[in-house]
Amino acid sequence: MDYVIPLNGWAASERKVFRWEAGIEFFQQFDNQEFLGAGIVIDAVAVRKDGSIDTDLGIRGFVKVRCDRCLGELELTVEVQTPLSIVLGAEVASPAAEDGEREMIVPEASDCEVDLRQVIYDYVCLSLPLQKVHAEGECDPDTVRFLGQGVNDEEAAANSPFAALKGLFKE
Repeated sequence: MDYVIPLNGWAASERKVFRWEAGIEFFQQFDNQEFLGAGIVIDAVAVRKDGSIDTDLGIRGFVKVRCDRCLGELELTVEVQTPLSIVLGAEVASPAAEDGEREMIVPEASDCEVDLRQVIYDYVCLSLPLQKVHAEGECDPDTVRFLGQGVNDEEAAANSPFAALKGLFKE
């Protein structure tokens, strides 16, 4: 897959639709060891405007990661809609891009296409929660049971290096 939008050969107000798929191989290109699997579909609707190509990028699908609690496999849904403006050369950007409604990409004047791989990767990663855990009750019960066998609070307090200071301020 190429994940590129060509910059040349557009008529004024021309609209082009692109569709790409990204599996685990896509994320392995970025040395991402966190993802165990993936099934992502990327739709890009691009419209040539004065000085820019306004692109609405839709990213949807799933990625598989390890649960932070039980280390079991966890499938997370990815759903991202983002507007982009590809600003062409020294031409004026679209009003929507200038107002901050769209993220702007400014390719080099010599570029004949814009590669969106990094943009897609970044948006997928940013769409994931910071804490990746199964819903309550869906973690591996054996692992959760093992995690619950920790030291109780009284034992922890008695073994603390600060236990000797406990009675220091008694009057």
